[in-house]
Amino acid sequence: MNTAVRKERTDPSAVLVRRPGPRELHPVRTHRRRRTLELSLALAVPLVLVLLWQLAAAQAWIDDRVYPAPTTILADGWDRAVAGDLWPDVWATLKRVLAGYAIGTASGYALGLLMGSLSLVRAALEPLLDALYVVPKLALLPVFLNMFGLGEGPQVALVAATVFFFVWISTMSAVMSIPAGYRDAGQVFGASSWQMFLHVLLPASLPAVLVGARIAAGVAVLVIVASEQIAAANGLGHLIFDSRALFQNDVMFVGIVCVAVLGVVFSELVRILGRLLTPWAPRDRGRGQS
Repeated sequence: MNTAVRKERTDPSAVLVRRPGPRELHPVRTHRRRRTLELSLALAVPLVLVLLWQLAAAQAWIDDRVYPAPTTILADGWDRAVAGDLWPDVWATLKRVLAGYAIGTASGYALGLLMGSLSLVRAALEPLLDALYVVPKLALLPVFLNMFGLGEGPQVALVAATVFFFVWISTMSAVMSIPAGYRDAGQVFGASSWQMFLHVLLPASLPAVLVGARIAAGVAVLVIVASEQIAAANGLGHLIFDSRALFQNDVMFVGIVCVAVLGVVFSELVRILGRLLTPWAPRDRGRGQS
């Protein structure tokens, strides 16, 4: 039998038959099973970690004064939410993130599109922007404080500066990577500059741009929380830092959980918006393809 199999493998005239598997025979069912498995894993891993944390606190394996049990954090967060003490800090952080994200995304996309399309503009501005990109954004907070004074201005400006570079880089790279044949086809059909942007540059570059925008969404939350710990009188970052200074570790973890939820929700909303704006692109860009 082994000789026959070996002969069949070396015989160029042999016909190899591939039988369809479950994915080919039942694609919808297979996809649903895969999505169910992925969702189960996504929920099971954090749930197991939380249960281990709860067990460690209950068995005194960790000091619950420093690391409060998840049930304690949940109860404290619920009490603060019902009393209305939590929402002002959540709203303060959220409005700073949204304002800075909108400004940074718009400016980064506009300049990235311009630099990706015009080589002279790219040659003039890219060295300067590359130098500014490597500067830690929190190091710019004193500069923004001098420019805008105390208040919302420095926080919004810091988020905008952070988001700008992510969107600028992704936009410029996306525009530069558009195949020359796309542009040539537009020119052959006599497309104007606006038509070239609307029908060629925008559809071809938007999927990659939205990936950069999604990354920027998560980084924006990180930056604003760090900024609020330094120079803000409210917000989730201020809540975390202030409660730690007062040894209110349960309140500190409430703030951390709120930041995690805010970051996940914001990033997911950007991903969903990207899917709606680019139905022609592969789904769930930035995630593993199933």
